Amino acid sequence: METPLPITPQEETWELRLYVAGQTVKSVTALANLKAYCEQHLKGRYKLEVIDLLLHPQLAAGDQILAIPTLVRKVPAPIRKIIGDLSNQERVLVGLDIRAVESK
Repeated sequence: METPLPITPQEETWELRLYVAGQTVKSVTALANLKAYCEQHLKGRYKLEVIDLLLHPQLAAGDQILAIPTLVRKVPAPIRKIIGDLSNQERVLVGLDIRAVESK
């Protein structure tokens, strides 16, 4: 019987959830920026879920969303939230703690 190998942080699949409200400029910009960052730093290691609160307003309560667009990192723990259009790459990468994972 083989023992499964432990999953290292580099192999862990990141679960990201972006809350938006329709196709506003900020929402579209946030999604484009997030996709670019993910492809550059987490290629093949992330799942991105976009939730339009105009269609599913009840989902805002689960992650306590108070402003939009808001990015929520569900996995890896701990949960982190970033509000805004995600145009400041440095701030987003630090907020998601991507650099810490890459440097380990």
